[in-house]
Amino acid sequence: MNTQAKKLRLLLIALLMTLSVGVHAQGMANTAFKAGEFLSYNLYFNWKFVWIKAGNASLSTTLTRFKGQNAYKASLNASTNSRADKFYIIRDNLTAYCTGNLVPLFYSKTTHEGDRRNLDEVNYTFNGSRCTIKQRRRKTDGSNHYKTTVKSNAFDMLSVFLRARSWDAAHWRTGYKVGFNIVDGNSCNPAYIQYGGKTNISGDNGHKYRCLKLSYFENEGKGYKRIATFYVTDDKNHIPVLIDLNLKFGSAKAKIVSIRGNRYPVEA
Repeated sequence: MNTQAKKLRLLLIALLMTLSVGVHAQGMANTAFKAGEFLSYNLYFNWKFVWIKAGNASLSTTLTRFKGQNAYKASLNASTNSRADKFYIIRDNLTAYCTGNLVPLFYSKTTHEGDRRNLDEVNYTFNGSRCTIKQRRRKTDGSNHYKTTVKSNAFDMLSVFLRARSWDAAHWRTGYKVGFNIVDGNSCNPAYIQYGGKTNISGDNGHKYRCLKLSYFENEGKGYKRIATFYVTDDKNHIPVLIDLNLKFGSAKAKIVSIRGNRYPVEA
């Protein structure tokens, strides 16, 4: 995978880590979003000290049915633009289902990156505070790889995003940390968020927002590494406005373009 593709994938991961804190298997009240919310972003890479728009991403949430019960459905779609496609094509689609009280049910991700076409699937079964996670990855050659993980706080990127937006950061102090686990088709890694105070951030929609500054760290077996610093609205919505990535092979960022169907007025 080339440098541009790595940057875009990390942008998507960082985007969905927003307020990923305090998660556990039990249900919790959704206080942050409603069905019909739609968020869109511009994605940028830093190429030889020049910021270049490399693609777009959108995240939508709807109310549907899953295996006979009402459920929220979150959908993330991301793609490189025609300019970036000349170097590397990315077309990723992620879908997650969770209950009305934000317990994850199912997650899938279809990946088209260059010549690689993968499918990830995650099924959740809860027994008290313990969760059995059935993982599947289908690779480009059609081979399937299965894994079972048992954790008390493991969530995919989308269900974590939906769930954690309802947590209240009003009493956080600078340096505050909270840990969790992120699962996909073949891995489960520990991670944590560190709070860095408040600041004002401009979006790509002409608006400026008062935001919480958060840094995301992940451990893939070689110690914790800071993946991104991102900024979310300091209000009940907790909408991600900007994500900055400082990578050893360059920089990247995602900036908010539009916010529709939000549950509360954006007071930040």
